[in-house]
Amino acid sequence: MDKSTIQKLKDALAKSKSIGIAVGHNPSVDEMGAALSLYLLLKTANKTVSIASPSDPIVEISSLVGIDKVQKRFGGTAGDLVVSFPYKEGEIEKVSYTLENEFLNIIVKASEQGLSFDDKDVRYNRGSGDIDLLIVVGTSELADIGDVIDSQKLANMSIINIDNDATNVGFGDIVAVSPQASSVSEHVADISLILGFSIGQDAAQNMLSGIIYSTNNFQDPKTSSLAFEIASILIKSGAQRLPSRAVSAYNSLSVPSANAVQQPLMTPQQQPQIQQPQPVKQPMQSSAMPENNDRVEQPEEQNEKPPLDWLTPKVYKGSSEV
Repeated sequence: MDKSTIQKLKDALAKSKSIGIAVGHNPSVDEMGAALSLYLLLKTANKTVSIASPSDPIVEISSLVGIDKVQKRFGGTAGDLVVSFPYKEGEIEKVSYTLENEFLNIIVKASEQGLSFDDKDVRYNRGSGDIDLLIVVGTSELADIGDVIDSQKLANMSIINIDNDATNVGFGDIVAVSPQASSVSEHVADISLILGFSIGQDAAQNMLSGIIYSTNNFQDPKTSSLAFEIASILIKSGAQRLPSRAVSAYNSLSVPSANAVQQPLMTPQQQPQIQQPQPVKQPMQSSAMPENNDRVEQPEEQNEKPPLDWLTPKVYKGSSEV
């Protein structure tokens, strides 16, 4: 990035009071990982920030840190708390509340068919208030973010466009698009380091997961040198090199499993014994060989009986007497 873009980013973040981060429909591990990392970094910098996506999170991105903070829309008065849970027609009879020991209890009374959702499906979101800065991550067109924000409000806010797609149309007041980057996550990490953010372990893990996903675990020929450099920094920040589900599935088809590689070597006793061909034993020659090395004549008839002393034990006499 050029110095002018860097300075614009610094100024926009410094004067902003409420920041919204948006991703498009069906974001990948890379796009959502980059967006959530930016969310965590701005939170750590004591910024009022919220994140939204028009799509419900899929299993592939469910392990990213902060995924429970992703809303479907920006809005609500700053400070408002919104409790959300899945709803199916006929499951809920009524909603009420009670006050007990200075606690407000919201009671969702189930109908006879019961509630189909679990505790883990309940979401808690704070109202973001009026956003004055919108950061769009990994989206080539502004229309891709859907209705996460009222289109009439877009005219009254600054928009930062962060992407690595060469087809990005270049929307927004600040365009930080880098087609040379092999992932959005490495691009966001690079921007964060340039701006002086301290990358914590959670943000580092999200970005490393995004890089691994986009580069196919660093095996894609288009993997940039920046990806390796950033990955090293993220690992030093506490990230673990754990491939995403998609990468794990791919690797299981292309490389042997770890169990197959790590089988212990067999001991010599356990190894299969290969029988060597036995040499044909030649008849033992008598120690009393003719001194003139004359060839011993073989019997002419093969069916001639052997001498009587052929089967009797022989005594070997050494070259010297004892």
